[in-house]
Amino acid sequence: MKRRERRRHRDEETTYWLSYSDMMAGLLLTFVLIISFTMLHAKIQYDEKQTELLGKEQELMVRSDELEEERAIVADQKSKLDEQAKMLNAQEEALAEQGEKIAIQEQTLKEQHELLDKLEAIMSEQQQKLDDIIGVRTELVEALSREFDDSDLHVSVDEKTGAITFDASILFDYNKSSLKDSGKDFLSEFLPRYVDVLLSPKYRDHISEIQIVGYTDTEGDYIFNLDLSQKRALSVAEYCLDDDSGILSDDKLKELREVVSATGRSYSNPVYDENGEIDMEASRRVEFLFQLKDEEMVREMIEILSQEEASQAQ
Repeated sequence: MKRRERRRHRDEETTYWLSYSDMMAGLLLTFVLIISFTMLHAKIQYDEKQTELLGKEQELMVRSDELEEERAIVADQKSKLDEQAKMLNAQEEALAEQGEKIAIQEQTLKEQHELLDKLEAIMSEQQQKLDDIIGVRTELVEALSREFDDSDLHVSVDEKTGAITFDASILFDYNKSSLKDSGKDFLSEFLPRYVDVLLSPKYRDHISEIQIVGYTDTEGDYIFNLDLSQKRALSVAEYCLDDDSGILSDDKLKELREVVSATGRSYSNPVYDENGEIDMEASRRVEFLFQLKDEEMVREMIEILSQEEASQAQ
């Protein structure tokens, strides 16, 4: 009886442990299945993530290439913009320089206009003086012509210059510089009438100089003829201005001495005949000519104006 109970007790214990082991095995299998399922799910998720990451990585690589291309485009555009900026700066500098040049040119033009205005005013003034001088010279030439037209001196007055020319043979022997008696008589009659016109109250203030100029023919060398022409002009001046000649009054003599000059020109200005050949006899001569006070100033002004026009033309 007791043996049966023990055996039964052992069978019950064995059954208990078998059930417990089966339960534990089932639980373990469940855990294994859960873990396997979890791991499988995790693996699937991991693979999906990896695939997704690979896709993202490829996308990023593509995007990176696109960005590199965009960077290259931007760099190229920046380079072009820098070049354009440099060109604009150069153009601005060129425009600024051009503006300075234009300003300088405008200032120069303004100065030139002002100068032209001044020159026009001067020219207008000088033109008036020229007109006055021409008027005075014309009146003097006419007065001298009237004075000597009815004389026996056979004096010819140049219509343009008012110069009066004497044949040297009237005054001197050939190659001589001493006045002949006939020459002294001629000057004694000529000079008072000449001075009465030029040094009259009407014209005295206009006369700056009365020149006595000697000329020779072209025979001989220049220096010999220069000496001869100067001596002849001086002989005429000495006789005209000598206190003992008695040609002029003391007052007229004093006035004449203030303006008279004498010079020789050798054969520098020969006289030509109708055939274009040198007229030797006519070239041997002495001239009386007058210079008006404003003529030299006007001549200098004309030269200055000519120089100004030449410099502006350049």
